Amino acid sequence: MAYEEIETVWIPMPDGVKLAARVFLPPDAIERPAPAVLEFLPYRRRDATSARDEATYPAYAAEGVAGVRVDLRGTGDSGGHFDDEYSEQELSDAETVIAWIAAQPWCSGAVGMMGISWGGFNAFQVAARRPSALKAVISIASTVDRFADDIHFKGGAMMSSNLYWATQMLGRAALPPDAAVVGPEWRAQWLSRLQHVPSLAFRWHQAQRRDTYWTHGSICEDFAAFTIPSLVIAGWADGYRNTPWKARSGMGDRVRAITGPWVHLYPHFAAPAPRMDFLARSLGWWKACLNGAQDALDSLPPHTLWLEQAPATNGTRDYAEGRWIATDQRQAAQTTETFYLAPGQLRDTPSQGSANVQTPLTCGTCGGEYFTQNPVDLPGDQADDDDMSECFDTAPLNAALEIIGEPRLELPVSLDASNGHLIARLCDVRPDGSSHRVSMGILNLAHRDGSAEPKAMTPGRAEFVTITFDATAYRVQPGHRLRLALSTSYFPFILPLPEPVALTIQLSQARLHLPRYPFQDIHVPDTDDPRPAYPKESAGSAQRRVERNPESGRVTVSVTSKSGRTRHPGHGMIWEDERDTRWTILPDDPLSLTGEERCAGMRLRQGMETRVEATGRLKVSARHWILETRLTAFEDGAQVFGREWSDQVPRDHM
Repeated sequence: MAYEEIETVWIPMPDGVKLAARVFLPPDAIERPAPAVLEFLPYRRRDATSARDEATYPAYAAEGVAGVRVDLRGTGDSGGHFDDEYSEQELSDAETVIAWIAAQPWCSGAVGMMGISWGGFNAFQVAARRPSALKAVISIASTVDRFADDIHFKGGAMMSSNLYWATQMLGRAALPPDAAVVGPEWRAQWLSRLQHVPSLAFRWHQAQRRDTYWTHGSICEDFAAFTIPSLVIAGWADGYRNTPWKARSGMGDRVRAITGPWVHLYPHFAAPAPRMDFLARSLGWWKACLNGAQDALDSLPPHTLWLEQAPATNGTRDYAEGRWIATDQRQAAQTTETFYLAPGQLRDTPSQGSANVQTPLTCGTCGGEYFTQNPVDLPGDQADDDDMSECFDTAPLNAALEIIGEPRLELPVSLDASNGHLIARLCDVRPDGSSHRVSMGILNLAHRDGSAEPKAMTPGRAEFVTITFDATAYRVQPGHRLRLALSTSYFPFILPLPEPVALTIQLSQARLHLPRYPFQDIHVPDTDDPRPAYPKESAGSAQRRVERNPESGRVTVSVTSKSGRTRHPGHGMIWEDERDTRWTILPDDPLSLTGEERCAGMRLRQGMETRVEATGRLKVSARHWILETRLTAFEDGAQVFGREWSDQVPRDHM
């Protein structure tokens, strides 16, 4: 594979800060300037993401497309200070980087932007600002709506992942620059970084409404501003599964969408299999879009989808059952199958009566994680959670039931309190009684008319509400049953409101709408994992546990993972990253909730070890989120920095 690599290039910003870039060039780029693709991340180009970069950008460069991987301001080896995710500073820096790339003698002047998660977010957001050199994007596992469809809130409900991600970013942003790159000033730069890194848990818990903090960078605010071709990709096993559907629906023919079976990873090395030959598909996209061809969009189906069906077993699985299909939700005629709720049943005629939903606060422990990177993060058998929920089942199906799109539940609801959560899960129930989660919708009922201005319910007064489920493409097989499971809690996925709630549904007006679009079967080539195998000094691990105290009833959900000690075969750095999560609650006391998050990162360079530990703790009262965070840094075992933050954040319809 012929390419040239420049290990570190410094890109100047207008204020004098320099950002560190790793550049991969076609071997003849000076003689024949090439289009370039930018990935702009806070995730350290020389260790944690280097294997995935080396699986992608050399292949691009060998085919005539340059790759530029840049550390965000204040992260990795870049100077300056990190301030927040997708801040104005970050997006302005990205525009400067794009202009710098376009002006290089090895660049043709055409630039694309690509990334997964953070890089998928800012690729969208920068494209909406219309820098002249940016001609196309590939956005993977991202969102068009930062409040409604990110790791912080879902349906207006506070997610436990809000604390998790804030703790992760505190630890990751605080890691030191590499002395082998920065030189003798690395320590002073690190200490300055530690002094300035923000603890974002407080900001993110404070912003409990869909205000300008969240609309900044939410491209759904003005889809018309997004004018360049976009390839949008996600996986059904990831929390960011909705974006291809929403982007295609909102931006139309400027978008091609792909939704596979995957967790939160690039599709050429994601799980569960089958993977997708992302290198071939993305190279075709870049060559067409960045070289001025007109057929980039025409060469791909409007939306490529993995049509799932129940796996052989719940929980850990390496292969997803199903097949590839293509559809176009903008042009094809949707059909809808409507089911009516009757006591314990989903049926084709309306019913009378009512149903009461009052769930133990421990319902939800089978739900898995929002941010999925390991098989243990996936939801398991839903049967235990179903037993705590109010369930409505079809009879065993005589023919397959295919659901393609965003299911919708409409129902009149009354509460015995001023607010409540309503969680709706669609599950595929096998003949053996095991239950596989198909899709989920969550609503904080104070957000029933929108999240900009939440409003309390009137106890005892019924109001008609709609829950929109996550997008799905799913086939319930003959002999299986489709189940709608309703609950008032889903721990620890979402955090409970301050008081228990009982909810009543009037069944005569309750309806479940299941969309289906016509489709055709297609072939999508699989691929082997192309990442280089780095030497491991210790194995990685990941575990999720649910523990129940038989005396108190307290339930604890814990997640632990270690990357293993990994050595880069080129420059020799050794690193290891760790996560520890622990959430506990009593089944009938929402104020018993506690959460603890810990993130630790070690970097070892020529016998010198640095280590950063970040912790976040959350407790609750009836009126406040009670937060404590801590950041500690060590050099060769000796503490060189320590800082603590604490505050009580008022709960706002949360």
